[in-house]
Amino acid sequence: MRPNQISLETAQMLSEKLNMPLEHVMHTPPHILMAKLKEIEDQQEADKKD
Repeated sequence: MRPNQISLETAQMLSEKLNMPLEHVMHTPPHILMAKLKEIEDQQEADKKD
């Protein structure tokens, strides 16, 4: 599988937000990364409401 075509800065930001190693971020399919980001954002919004 080919690595994602994203910049280093974007990969580092995703790595920090998702709490994943940089290598995993680069080799995880983009639709899975987006789904994980959505889950984190939804959880943060739910925490704000409480």
